[in-house]
Amino acid sequence: MSDVIAAAVAALSDKIDGGLDGSAKFVITDEGSIIVDADGVRASDDEADVTLTADLDTFRAMLEGELNPTAAFMTGRLSVDGDMGMAMKLGAALA
Repeated sequence: MSDVIAAAVAALSDKIDGGLDGSAKFVITDEGSIIVDADGVRASDDEADVTLTADLDTFRAMLEGELNPTAAFMTGRLSVDGDMGMAMKLGAALA
């Protein structure tokens, strides 16, 4: 696991406590994937209900609260594939 993915897993674990009802995958372009589900947060490329894809700078800005996930989506910096309801729950958790 890369240092970037390890740091992202730790940061997401702090933001999303208790896991999710469903599953989500964060894909950080050129770095790897992270799964968030009822079991918590981990580095993985498993299938998920929703997949959110962004580059490292966008992902980092969302985690640090500098970029609203909805704004990232609306400007094309974040792509969402799958369950939009789950994506909205994640956006609220990251904000």
